[in-house]
Amino acid sequence: MALSTAIANSLTPQEIEYLAENELIYIVPNQSLSTVELIVGSFGPFRPPVRTRVPLWMALMLKKNQNCTIIPPEWLTSEFFSARLADEEQQPTFSELPYTYMEVAHMLLNHASDDIPNANEIHVLLKNLRETREVKAREGVKNLDATYLQVNNIAQMELNEIRPFFTKAYSQLVKLAPPPEAEEDMSQTPFESSTY
Repeated sequence: MALSTAIANSLTPQEIEYLAENELIYIVPNQSLSTVELIVGSFGPFRPPVRTRVPLWMALMLKKNQNCTIIPPEWLTSEFFSARLADEEQQPTFSELPYTYMEVAHMLLNHASDDIPNANEIHVLLKNLRETREVKAREGVKNLDATYLQVNNIAQMELNEIRPFFTKAYSQLVKLAPPPEAEEDMSQTPFESSTY
């Protein structure tokens, strides 16, 4: 089955999660391991109870094998998401969130929920936050302008979801826009306005 051009030119949610797996997070190893040398860098040494910073994919792999406890990012708390949800509901602009908050939170809640305090509450708040931001993005379509498009504080997954629509809508607006005034000014020759 062939995908539409708009969908084929954007990343799938799985590809975005794959990219987010390179985010660095802290773990507390359960056993001692020497330094691990990888193409992207060296990680370790792993000595309990000392925190170590590793890519998310490595933390999830170690967690799956019961070799570590994941320390959730500072922003992965119910207080943080409650505050962001309140901001989203009160302010017309998007509140500031980590660029990969959705992907990282999703992976950690699915694979390491026992390491996250109030995981169920965070899951509900995350869902509500996402829905609120989707509504705000849809409302933003009304404000599209053929000369300028700015979307601040939008996360990677959100950007990928709206990219096909916004790209097409913006292209159509540019086609419908009146020609710039600069073209009218170009019709005058430079010598007409000068005096000798």
